[in-house]
Amino acid sequence: MGRRQYLLCFFFLCLISSDQGLVKGVVGLACNWGTQSTHPLPANIAVKLLKENGFNKVKLFEADPAALKALGKSGIQVMVGIPNEFLAPLASSVQVAINWVQQNVSSYISRYGTDIRYVAVGNEPFLQTFKDTFLNTTFPALQNIQAALIKAGLGKQVKVTVPLNADVYQTDSGLPSGGNFRSDIHGLMISIIKFLSNNNAPLTINIYPFLSLYADPHFPVDYAFFNGTSAPVVDGSISYTNVFEANFDTLISALEKNGFSSMPVIVGEVGWPTDGDRNANMDYARRFNQALVDRINQGQGTPKRKTPPDIYLFALTDEDAKSVRPGNFERHWGIFYYDGAIKYQMDMGNGKPLVPAKGVRYLARQWCVMSPEASISDPYLPNSIAYACSYADCTSLGYGSSCGALDARSNASYAFNMYYQTVDQRNGACSFSNLSTLTKVDPSQNPCRFEIMMDLGKHETPPRRSFAGRKENPAAMMAFISALILIICGAY
Repeated sequence: MGRRQYLLCFFFLCLISSDQGLVKGVVGLACNWGTQSTHPLPANIAVKLLKENGFNKVKLFEADPAALKALGKSGIQVMVGIPNEFLAPLASSVQVAINWVQQNVSSYISRYGTDIRYVAVGNEPFLQTFKDTFLNTTFPALQNIQAALIKAGLGKQVKVTVPLNADVYQTDSGLPSGGNFRSDIHGLMISIIKFLSNNNAPLTINIYPFLSLYADPHFPVDYAFFNGTSAPVVDGSISYTNVFEANFDTLISALEKNGFSSMPVIVGEVGWPTDGDRNANMDYARRFNQALVDRINQGQGTPKRKTPPDIYLFALTDEDAKSVRPGNFERHWGIFYYDGAIKYQMDMGNGKPLVPAKGVRYLARQWCVMSPEASISDPYLPNSIAYACSYADCTSLGYGSSCGALDARSNASYAFNMYYQTVDQRNGACSFSNLSTLTKVDPSQNPCRFEIMMDLGKHETPPRRSFAGRKENPAAMMAFISALILIICGAY
């Protein structure tokens, strides 16, 4: 349709539904819960956050032990993911798949009462930027996991699926009715869909209207939202007023063309980020997500599928350790901040507002800032900023971001503070060549938020990812940091 999405991971809401993806019973919500954070929200607090905000389905990107235990007997249905790096070993041996299912599915169901309903094999493995890396391992891994579930006696209770990026289908006509699967993976897609259909399992697709706007400066802004006023895209007797419906129906057309008109579909990720780009902001995120929640609560489908699909919101909280290779917005998809604090208010249905996380404990109320005596022209400043931002998340300082309007001194202060907080206010961490000092006066400037991190040591479960564990693109990160230093030091 000319407005093809190049989508990655995002966030979703969903309805309680049957195994065929059709509405059945009371409306509920679903979302993605990612844990790529230097200070992830403790699992028990995150589960309470989910429940108090009406989420009864959740998608995990990996079999995180703390999350799976905390979800036990919670009343929340779980989709547990398998990262792409596990596809090759799972494809190589049924026994590897049997072991994985026993360790990450069967044991949590039997020991903790975790209600696992789906296993998501891989995450957007056919994304064009992966250059066929997972082309030969995804389907065999899917088959082996299915065999392992059957062997474990879970074949009816737990279904397999593959979360795919919306770039697996396209339309040459520029209209949803012209939808078909990409020619380079057409045969593989049909094999996977047939396999899923034979096992009464759904197809999962990720749709990101934000990325359409991000990738194309000429993309009509209103068309990215559900309540826009842009001229509709007319496809025969159907008029499409938003890219989500047009994209989803492009997939439905592709399924119909290939003999799978009744194939159940899950929208695995959809949402809007709040920072890291000029179009990633609170107002746009609230506008998109509120309309999405309203659609779900009203049971609204698309022109070609009147019954709405299960939709998983992306995501529960921000993740400051995610790769910024797709863009600085990647760390800001949460409807909540990293600590479960509310970013913006939404009506989750029947006038019920969002509820923040409870029981969160923080480090001391102090910030690391640039010293009043320090000079912006100090020769040590660029290297100090580079060091801070190589270990901490400085994406909010980028152009068009929430802290992008700070002056040079405040920019440096933000970088220093993010490092200081990320390393848990460690002794000596606020020492940047005599350029910094501690303050108890909050330096935040609306909309720029100077963080104080959670004190993980005071929580029951203090999971912590090391800096070494980050999967980052060094070139992309250094390019961002270099541009940031030029901004801070007044070179722009």
